Amino acid sequence: MLRLGMTNPPYILEHLEEMAKILNHPRVYAFLHIPVQSASDTVLMEMKREYCVADFKRVVDFLKEKVPGITLATDIICGFPGETDQDFQETVKLVEEYKFPSLFINQFYPRPGTPAAKIPQVPAQVKKQRTKDLSRVFHSYNPYDHKIGERQQVLVTEESFDSKFYVAHNRFYEQVRGTCAFLRFLQSEKGL
Repeated sequence: MLRLGMTNPPYILEHLEEMAKILNHPRVYAFLHIPVQSASDTVLMEMKREYCVADFKRVVDFLKEKVPGITLATDIICGFPGETDQDFQETVKLVEEYKFPSLFINQFYPRPGTPAAKIPQVPAQVKKQRTKDLSRVFHSYNPYDHKIGERQQVLVTEESFDSKFYVAHNRFYEQVRGTCAFLRFLQSEKGL
């Protein structure tokens, strides 16, 4: 199986049809990591991103329609300099709307020497609270509930560090763990 890594919206916009074909191939995981960073166009402009929220939504909506069951991961940065409460609420609404099963939430940290480090910063306590609030939204939904009871074909990719579990992924790169004893039983039943 091949897993495509990460792409930003401007690099995929002109290739959506081709990308959907690739992600529908049986030897490619139906998974893609597309960082949005913020759902505020104002913040994205300050970040010097080459896309707007509408571009991100167009990519996500297209792939969700053309690649049934696709897993989409994204990144959010809380507290970029100049981010207002309204900007942050737009990001919360995006997460509530799409219910990303994989969401990487980070507080902005100014790297010395970068343009963003010279802009007035969002107070540390505000960044911390926004991170907590967004984490609470993320943990409020269960993106895998509809999969309970399903039988799925998986590819075992590794053994857990304690050797008690095999770690596998299904077609959508969703992680599945099974006890080593159970998977050995399945292998023996199938004659593998």
